[in-house]
Amino acid sequence: MSVLLFLIAALALFYINTTAIISALSLVALTLFGMYLDNGSILSVLFGSALLAISFLLMFPNPLRQSKVSTPLLAWVRGRLPKLSDTESEALKSGSVDWDGELFSGRPNWNTLLKTAPAKLTDNEQAFIDGPVEQLCAMLDDWKMTHEDYDLPENVWAFIKENGFFGLMIPAEKGGKGFSHTAHSEIVMKLSTRSVSAAVTVMVPNSLGPGELLMEYGTEQQKDYYLPRLANGEETPCFALTSPVAGSDAGAIPDKGIVCHGQWQGKETIGLKVTWNKRYITLAPVATLIGLAIKVYDPDKLIGDDADIGVTCVLIPAETEGVNRGPRHLPMNTVFMNGPTWGTEVFIPMEQVIGGQDMLGKGWTMLLECLSIGRSISLPALGAGAGKYACLATGSYALTREQFGRSISQFEGVQEALEPMAGYTYMMDAARVLTSGMLDRGVRPSVLSAVLKYRNTDLMRTVINHAMDVVAGRGVITGPRNFLARAYQAVPIAITVEGANILTRSLMIFGQGAIRCHPYIADEIAAAGLEDPKQAIKKFDGLFYKHIAHTTRNALRALLLGASKGWLEPTPKEGDIKQYYRQLGRFSAAFALMTDVSLLSLGGELKARQRLSGRMADCLTQLYYASAVIKFWYEQGYPEEQRSIVEWSLQTCLRDLQKELRELIINFPIAALRWPLRILIFPLGATGLNGPNDKLGTQVAMSIVKDSPVRDRITQGCYVNSKADDSLGRVLNAYQLANETKDLRELLHKALRKRDADDIDEITLLMGHERKELVDWAYKEKIITKDESEKLLEALTALYDVLRVDAFDADGLKELANGAAGKRKVVERPKER
Repeated sequence: MSVLLFLIAALALFYINTTAIISALSLVALTLFGMYLDNGSILSVLFGSALLAISFLLMFPNPLRQSKVSTPLLAWVRGRLPKLSDTESEALKSGSVDWDGELFSGRPNWNTLLKTAPAKLTDNEQAFIDGPVEQLCAMLDDWKMTHEDYDLPENVWAFIKENGFFGLMIPAEKGGKGFSHTAHSEIVMKLSTRSVSAAVTVMVPNSLGPGELLMEYGTEQQKDYYLPRLANGEETPCFALTSPVAGSDAGAIPDKGIVCHGQWQGKETIGLKVTWNKRYITLAPVATLIGLAIKVYDPDKLIGDDADIGVTCVLIPAETEGVNRGPRHLPMNTVFMNGPTWGTEVFIPMEQVIGGQDMLGKGWTMLLECLSIGRSISLPALGAGAGKYACLATGSYALTREQFGRSISQFEGVQEALEPMAGYTYMMDAARVLTSGMLDRGVRPSVLSAVLKYRNTDLMRTVINHAMDVVAGRGVITGPRNFLARAYQAVPIAITVEGANILTRSLMIFGQGAIRCHPYIADEIAAAGLEDPKQAIKKFDGLFYKHIAHTTRNALRALLLGASKGWLEPTPKEGDIKQYYRQLGRFSAAFALMTDVSLLSLGGELKARQRLSGRMADCLTQLYYASAVIKFWYEQGYPEEQRSIVEWSLQTCLRDLQKELRELIINFPIAALRWPLRILIFPLGATGLNGPNDKLGTQVAMSIVKDSPVRDRITQGCYVNSKADDSLGRVLNAYQLANETKDLRELLHKALRKRDADDIDEITLLMGHERKELVDWAYKEKIITKDESEKLLEALTALYDVLRVDAFDADGLKELANGAAGKRKVVERPKER
């Protein structure tokens, strides 16, 4: 009994995670009670005492544990821990941990999530969105920009600069707007629903660029000079990182700066002779201030003893002799300014190093810190904006488009496409808002920014592809009437830039997160790297046993929560979604267990196991997006009309979590661990989480078709107009008229169906464009009144107009190819009616 009670107590204490003192006292008490029940038998006393002695040896620091256990363990761990490059080490030091740390812990505190300050806009920020942002959207003609001018119009450039769009994040005292990160995200998102080219033009100077770097690291002199000029548009900035031979591998940057003496503005000074060759640089063709990431070398030891100083960020005025820029790339037919820049031995003084000479060699850390901000805002906002726009336009189109006498939105096949469009867009928006709120609280989420960039752009691709499936032929014909083509074309840009999604998923998210967010691994690596053996043993000894307890606790939690379907997990009461909290708590424990098993069993080999890392990244992504949906709904006060889409989102995340964990176990590199992991994580089998059923899916699909508060919530933040001559406006105008005349059109269709099918007359022979004749017949037959006939004709005209596509004559196409305005005509009908 002493042994049995000891084991029961140990498992219970591991599960509830008490302090060492309480655990020790509990073990002693229960073991003694077991001895008492055994009537003090010798075996009971011996076994019970031995177990207590071993437990105390491992639970509390002592010389025996350090010399006999920790020392050989440290040698083994040093051989298992992943070896980190200088670039990776810098990456782990950058940014901060927030909710991702809770998910990696295996025991997320949901109340911590719910009670954190939410993302919100100030009155001033909302006024800017309702004013200048709305005005800017109204000025944009995306077709004209992308097929005729290949540029933003001059008045748009002027409006952007005059209204401070390049200084959204620059403090007000330096001439900028001083907006929050949430406001930045909302502005970029709204602009992207009108024009990707305009959105990118605005977002780049406000994310990873000279402005952000100067605010964080610039000298006071640099801030005083450059920030006001950037804020008022006097300077147009760009930042150049990518080289032809160094894209994702920043450590391989060949661009260099050699410390030397030279002339600057007529004076002899010490500085850098910079040589670079960069590409894919947004705003480079028109930039007046070029930020560069280079490697600095000091071969003559002019400023210190180190010849290889490291990655450094510098500023070079575009008019400096030897600077080349101007040629343009054309990224997927979007026309934001993008192109190469290069220079050979261009001299700049040390004053042009961002942060001054003291910041030489610290550029990689600077970039990582700022990238965690920019990557959390720019492309995730584009992804959410694309989803919102696609839902607004495609949901409206699906209602207005009729086949076989009814709206195509009623076809289950179409609903299968609309369903993930609505659900994924809701999830993208929730994750975007949660992350921008973190930034506003001062968090620099290096891991979660990668998660958000990867997932939002990936979901953007999925949503746009589904939208194109629904719109079909109407979406593939390029022209001013096409409301989907530019978003479809721009998808690969978002997938590729700021960390290509393949790299982000398979290397960055879990590779960085497993160490950065784990409660012990980073400190263990630091301890293993100490040169002083005594210090290394002492520090390691204080960490490793806590790590083992952490792993054991998560294994036990994963097993018990899996067996009980999460019923042992405490949950918040609000929202009536306890079953989802329970499953997410269960899978967080399973994810934490898989993290430890992967790190301890594979060690340094983990970096080469990119399929495993990718699946672990997907698990973290699903946990984070489910958390974001819960927080999003909570902050709105749990509106009941959103319950369907909330439950759809949570069920989808849990289904995908189960799938990824199952595939992780099936393909785990060490075959001997597969069955133990399966038993611990899926004791009842990998079943029961099948995702949303068809009934729920239909409700979610129709949420972007029906005019309702849910549709308004999903599409909130879109630029909206209902002008009949606008690509989106004509769809929304038709949608409005279709809703207003629903009963009239049903009367008309009913009357037509009642007619004798064999009676071939002028009504039977009417073509789709002959709407007036049809309406006149309905009025003549007293199906509708005179007033109703006018409204019905207006609606039928709008509904037909939505179907029409553009056509160009041969000369017009040639002119378009040459960048001129092509002659266009609509050929959907024999003559204008």
